[in-house]
Amino acid sequence: QVQLVESGGGLVQAGGSLRLSCAASGRTFSTYNMGWFRQAPGKEREFVAAISSGGDNTLYADSVKGRFTISRDNAKNTVYLQMNGLKLEDTAVYYCAARLTRAASYGYWGQGTQVTVSS
Repeated sequence: QVQLVESGGGLVQAGGSLRLSCAASGRTFSTYNMGWFRQAPGKEREFVAAISSGGDNTLYADSVKGRFTISRDNAKNTVYLQMNGLKLEDTAVYYCAARLTRAASYGYWGQGTQVTVSS
């Protein structure tokens, strides 16, 4: 089992940057595939980015490709989301999630961190 805690959210102007972190408990973090999702007010939760357990494979939503970068440090049990060129439409609560395999659903979720992009 793994517990996830996000941090790094905040208020930023359009065009700015933020780096989100997701710290995981447990000694098996390196076996989990990790993902970032977001949910804007009145909208459904949507996929943002994912990274394989070893960090060698990544996947991005088209809306963030080229602006966001997902990475992980298995020695620190942490996954990151570097967000550059933020847009108003990136405003949302961002969640990290974990799953054991790419075929599995994400079974573990953090509590979320708010990202607000202002004009």
